[in-house]
Amino acid sequence: MKACHTVFLCAFALSAQQHKLSIDIETDEGKLLHRLEEQENPLQKRQIMEEFVAKYPKHAGVPWVYGQLQPIYLKDGQFDRVLEAGEKALAVDPDNPDLAYNNLKAAEGKKDPELVKTWSARTSQSARKIIDAGKQATDTDKKTLDYARQLDIYTEYSVYALALQVTDPAQTIDLTENLEQRNPKSQYLPKLSGKYLNALRQAGQGEKAGVRAEQLAAIDPNNEDALLIAADWYLQKKNQPEKVIAYSTKLLKLLQDKPKPEGLSDQDWKRKRDSFLGLGYWMPGVTYSAQGQFKDADQWLRLALPYLADDQLRAMGLFHLGLANYQLGKAAKNKARMQEGLKYSEESAALASPLQVQALKNVQVIRAELGMK
Repeated sequence: MKACHTVFLCAFALSAQQHKLSIDIETDEGKLLHRLEEQENPLQKRQIMEEFVAKYPKHAGVPWVYGQLQPIYLKDGQFDRVLEAGEKALAVDPDNPDLAYNNLKAAEGKKDPELVKTWSARTSQSARKIIDAGKQATDTDKKTLDYARQLDIYTEYSVYALALQVTDPAQTIDLTENLEQRNPKSQYLPKLSGKYLNALRQAGQGEKAGVRAEQLAAIDPNNEDALLIAADWYLQKKNQPEKVIAYSTKLLKLLQDKPKPEGLSDQDWKRKRDSFLGLGYWMPGVTYSAQGQFKDADQWLRLALPYLADDQLRAMGLFHLGLANYQLGKAAKNKARMQEGLKYSEESAALASPLQVQALKNVQVIRAELGMK
């Protein structure tokens, strides 16, 4: 986002030009402002500005002075002072986008979700007023309009960026839904979908996660997170196996050709892709096994096995592979196939999983049928 930040610096310089003061040096406050204009020492300038707002809190120039103080406080990490200055200035000049933006930057500095939501919305409102007022803009207004549009986009980015940083699922959900309410078509919502859906599941809202995943998959069929969670939702529900297979198939087809998403390293994308491929094969495999369709289960689970790094998923996949090969071998009176089922069952029994005890029992049954001790 460095380029974006550069654009905003230019935009704020433009905006600041629109708030220049008219100084009457015949008055005490005018003389103080004149001293400020002539002062080159940054520390002295700050002291003069702080003296001015303390002495003349109702002067028309107060919003402008606070607007000059805010970046100084931001640079020093004095976020509470930025917010205080902004609130006082906005009480006089409520539609000033620069003042609201500086408060948004302070909220970002504090990493406070409630403050970011508040000042993102407030900054957006100011920006949109400029946009609405400039619908019949002349050429001289276009830079101002461009500034306002970019500022409005940045307010969405601000919520998105914090949503990526927070670790509390409840905060992830709240920030994502706040952004969605602000702009359902925000360019940043698809980038949050995976984290948002997983946050819903972590917060015990599995049903909502499944519903939202299915909705997202309908809107954006190239969203691998939505496809995966929709498939898993139906797997947990156990009442529409065809949905598990349909979403898993779409996921696998998507991952065949999907390029690395922007912002992910090659290593992170490979890790995610391999994990999703494993689940994309694993879910239909265990679904077919539960239906007694062992030939299909064997086919899908063999494809899943190389991608299953998670021991519990691997153990469950091996369990169903053992069951499928045992049943297929028994039906065909093929001892070699039954022995393959025994091998998979033994591998499953060696790993901790909800099916470990049953895998041990299956090992005993198969060994007995094969006449092994």
